Amino acid sequence: MDALDAYSQVVTGVAARVLPSVAALAVRTPRGAGAGSGVVFTDDGFLLTSAHVVAGADGGTAAFGDGTESRFDVVGADPLADLAVLRVHTPGVPPAVLGDADQLRIGQLVVAVGNPMGLAGSVTAGVVSGLGRSIPARDGRHVRLIDNVIQTDAALNPGNSGGALANSAGEVIGINTAVAGYGLGLAVPVNGPTRYIISELLSSGRVRRAWLGVAGMPVPLPPPVAERTGQRLGLRVVEVVPGSPAGVAGIYLGDVIISAGGSPVESVQTLQRLMLGPAIGARLPITVLRRGAYVDVVAVPAELAAA
Repeated sequence: MDALDAYSQVVTGVAARVLPSVAALAVRTPRGAGAGSGVVFTDDGFLLTSAHVVAGADGGTAAFGDGTESRFDVVGADPLADLAVLRVHTPGVPPAVLGDADQLRIGQLVVAVGNPMGLAGSVTAGVVSGLGRSIPARDGRHVRLIDNVIQTDAALNPGNSGGALANSAGEVIGINTAVAGYGLGLAVPVNGPTRYIISELLSSGRVRRAWLGVAGMPVPLPPPVAERTGQRLGLRVVEVVPGSPAGVAGIYLGDVIISAGGSPVESVQTLQRLMLGPAIGARLPITVLRRGAYVDVVAVPAELAAA
């Protein structure tokens, strides 16, 4: 009974802190009406939500648990991260505190707050059941993996997208984005890369991304190379776009990318993390393994064109 009481105290405490900051969103697009959730994260009325909740819309209505209702505008959206920033016309709602999902551990208690199935102010609790998951996101012809996605068994249903996933301290460490299946929910993490994306959306309404022009797959490194580099995997190049920054730099099919910008490259996601705005037009040293030899090249990533 004591354990149950302690659990209840944590969940009710998180709910009390986060619920006032979560809105039920109603949007209308040429394709019809839609709904989701949003989380106020600044004193002046900016909200975070999922990009797919407001896709095709430039505004809508946000309703809060205290009965406050306000129009909102879409400040910016990034479909490749499934994140969007909104702003309500009547600020004054208390903001939630953003935490750091990189500190999460499997088995940790989390609380989901949102508006599933039109049921405003719903709270569910569970644990972090997986970390480091990836889900694909698409923007026109561009596809990107959202990495380090949080997997939880806290119940998520349609309408939860864009709502808060909070830790036991009441900090928002994820934005609920998808229902993967029965008893399985996913959330985009709030961490360093996410904060960069949020700041770009706030300042310019979009996220500039760099483009290298390669596709790859993780492969085990030969034991001598693994011992020398201290990493198990590299990224085998399976496609190079003709005329791309990678092609111009001299990266070829079959090369295994070991490092880029001084950081080990063991997956597509590790390379993706480097492909944000600051990389555009900057020299990017890359080391590849080619027929058993180390080869150093320098690529200059270009800006990823809008879809």
